[in-house]
Amino acid sequence: MARKVRTSFLYVVALIVFCATLYQHYLRDAISAASATAFVQTTTISSTVHNAVDENTPHNDIKINILPRVAPQVNHPWAISTTSILIPDWEVRVIVSPEDTPFLTSNSDDYVCLYENNQVSPAVPAGVLPFPDRVTFKCLFPKRVRRILPFKQPMLMKSTENPPERTTPAPELLRWTYIVYDSLTTDNDVVLFVKGVNNHQGINREPREFRCIFGNDLINGVRTAVTTSIQEVFRCQLPELTDVNSADEDIDQQRIKVSLETVEENKVVPSVAYYTRARKLDAGKKKSLLCASTMVYKAGKFLKEWVVYHSRIGIEKFLLYDNGSEDDLGKVVEELVQEGFDVKTYFWLWPKTQEAGFSHSAIYAKESCTWMMFIDVDEFVYSPSWHNSLQPSKSMLHSLVLSTKFSSPSTHDRLVSLMKVSMPELKLGQVRIECHEFGPSNQSTHPIMGVTQGYNCRRKYENRHKSILLLEAVDDSLLNVIHHFTLKPGYRTRKLNPKDIVVNHYKYQAWPEFKVKFRRRASSYVLDWMQPINPNSNDRTPGLGFRPVEPEGWPQKFCEVEDNGLKDLSKRWFRVESLTGDYQMAWQR
Repeated sequence: MARKVRTSFLYVVALIVFCATLYQHYLRDAISAASATAFVQTTTISSTVHNAVDENTPHNDIKINILPRVAPQVNHPWAISTTSILIPDWEVRVIVSPEDTPFLTSNSDDYVCLYENNQVSPAVPAGVLPFPDRVTFKCLFPKRVRRILPFKQPMLMKSTENPPERTTPAPELLRWTYIVYDSLTTDNDVVLFVKGVNNHQGINREPREFRCIFGNDLINGVRTAVTTSIQEVFRCQLPELTDVNSADEDIDQQRIKVSLETVEENKVVPSVAYYTRARKLDAGKKKSLLCASTMVYKAGKFLKEWVVYHSRIGIEKFLLYDNGSEDDLGKVVEELVQEGFDVKTYFWLWPKTQEAGFSHSAIYAKESCTWMMFIDVDEFVYSPSWHNSLQPSKSMLHSLVLSTKFSSPSTHDRLVSLMKVSMPELKLGQVRIECHEFGPSNQSTHPIMGVTQGYNCRRKYENRHKSILLLEAVDDSLLNVIHHFTLKPGYRTRKLNPKDIVVNHYKYQAWPEFKVKFRRRASSYVLDWMQPINPNSNDRTPGLGFRPVEPEGWPQKFCEVEDNGLKDLSKRWFRVESLTGDYQMAWQR
């Protein structure tokens, strides 16, 4: 009998505990729901919040301390018009409409992303998209929201406000894997940049399978033919202005959306791109002979050395595609401009779009640059013959491109010559320079005097190459692979002898610098470092693995040849001595 009583008692206690737990769970949800009208969970946000987070910490492991705070009485909170995209690493990019962007000018305001289940994450300012100007923010996509399908777009709001009342259901969150993310209008056509259509390198759908749509009304929008479809680049015929534009209003003021339609499926790709008038870099200014373009992310500490060095040997203008930098890049660019260097920044937040960015620059800069060099900020052009010069000279790079014609020495041409068949001379359209890859060279931190002074040990053989491109020679498809473009008929590429000139690629730097690469690869078609696929690919670092963990002996890796050529040369050219006998390099801050 006593045993039955004890059993019954334990059963009752367990039932009470279970009911109390269940009650607490539902009460918590009820309080959370009520908080949407009483107060908003918020946190103090600043533009430096993300900088304090380790780039290699998985986003879903970051804990943000959300503290409740009673909001002030707001009778009619402002519903900010936005479009949101889910990109890799559970990050949401929130794009404010061009109509509402002018009202978000105060840097002192803190914003949050509010999701449908009242989860909140800080909205960190992420730059301004151009043409038209649109303020952007980035928010983490909370774990608890990931359980709710379909994913819905968050509401952007000030952290001190009560949430505006939703009059319509939240739209579905756009996916980065399928979207028209940018556009560029030329004098002759409109170029669209699209993810998710041509997904595999070298496999492209036919232009006839698509049409471009202009206008905010997809059903009645103006449709034009697609002329090329290569990688993420689609070129469209211009629409008739009278069909999409009121005669008495500037086309840039009308905010005309543009997208891509698959004809057979009658399906329109979601778009955040706009149709604008033709845009050109430095329109109306004197054309430069040689420019340089690159995509940058957190490159502030490297930029000054790269610009100062290359400007002295022939680069006249620098075009940087900022891939969402979170360092002092803007400040460094401003300093360089004040010192007289011609440096322009184009905000390009789109991840894994290096090839598309290069395609964009090839047409955007065509009217202001004759030749464009495509190299990264950790790459420096160097020739042993320059040791004969006491000072650097712009002719050092200009001499590579001033010869406009040459005959190819290929086997095919020699056979034709033997057959006494004349061949027309081909214009020089591209110069190809091989790369030397440098290792950490026993460095444990970023060298204070710069990469050319700190890294002097490299691999023995050349790997990869970089190009200097005649912009008028670019094929209409804008196809490029690993810094190398396809040319129009009638143009040829010249490969330079690595004994005469090379690109010093300071690729494998001190570990704190190199591990930043684990964030994401820039190329659309190269596997990210942490994807456990194809470990023997040439695009991977030998012996590195898939995690941002420093391999044993990293400072001594990739050291097969000691090479002090550029180190000694740049020291002689750019050394600035003080009155005490010490010296700094010209780019040190």
